[in-house]
Amino acid sequence: MSGSTREAVALLRKHGAEGMEHPGGTLLAHLDRVRQRLSEWGARPELQLAGLSHAFYGTDGFANALLPLEERSQLAAVIGTEAEELVYFYASCDRELSYGTFADEDAAFRDRFTGGTYTPPPGRRQDFAELTAANELDLARVSDTFRVEWGGELLGLFTRWRPLLSEAAWQDVRDLLVLRDEEGHRH
Repeated sequence: MSGSTREAVALLRKHGAEGMEHPGGTLLAHLDRVRQRLSEWGARPELQLAGLSHAFYGTDGFANALLPLEERSQLAAVIGTEAEELVYFYASCDRELSYGTFADEDAAFRDRFTGGTYTPPPGRRQDFAELTAANELDLARVSDTFRVEWGGELLGLFTRWRPLLSEAAWQDVRDLLVLRDEEGHRH
């Protein structure tokens, strides 16, 4: 575990992630699984740190923030500016308004904190797609109920986002979310 990863885990513990229930155990366990999945996909260290830290400001789907936005510098001091900016970007996404066209070159992204809308650069959209896939696939792995309820919708989302996903992420999407019959045929 790198120094930054250890420090991020310590900050997560300090702010209660180890005691916060989450599918598959605790929030801290989930965040570490997301980081591990990104590592397995070959993500650079900054994206892995963002995966580990992605819940610090809450998200559009997880309201519990561990740090207020006014304390972004505290997280940046631990994981670095680039990783913290990815955490903010992930947390700021207004999913309802942003997900549908996110793979488009001129995708409109709405920041739920500021209300502003802009078009993120391709690299930022790729990072976001990878982090989203790692996050949602972890939930689908640890919860059959989640996979049954949301698997079809997630498969549709990640199929639309295919141009943004690495081959490793796409393979994981297919392996986990594509239904197979008893003979192993996909449908």
